[in-house]
Amino acid sequence: MSLKDRITEDMKAAMRAKDAPRLTTIRMLLAACKQREVDERIVLDDAAVVGIVDKLIKQRKDSITAFQQGGREDLVAKEGAEVAVLEAYLPQRLSADEVASTIAALVSELGASGPGDMGKVMSAAKARLAGKAEMGLVSAAVKQALAR
Repeated sequence: MSLKDRITEDMKAAMRAKDAPRLTTIRMLLAACKQREVDERIVLDDAAVVGIVDKLIKQRKDSITAFQQGGREDLVAKEGAEVAVLEAYLPQRLSADEVASTIAALVSELGASGPGDMGKVMSAAKARLAGKAEMGLVSAAVKQALAR
């Protein structure tokens, strides 16, 4: 079963259970997937769906930061609940040590040295670690590896 099919089945289960917050979040995810399919005239595979989920989680985390600064704890809780629902659709993430070792291997593979090669290493890292690690963590690991 594809990830998109699993999300659709989860939406049906949330409808049956009358779980409105979960249902709203899943519908928002499916709408984002459908929008991308229509815009680009493609059928999304699991990797593309994971990319959309990553993007939506990042948006929610940015919103949480803004709401915390504004003192809106009710909205922080709502966005946090949405993040929890969305994270269920992500594959197992790599630890910081695993990301660092992968980046170190990638830097030596590419023969990169110094901050000038950041773009080259990041593009290769995105291809290799897409959906497996948070890109903020990957970026920090690349900066650290190139600083040596």
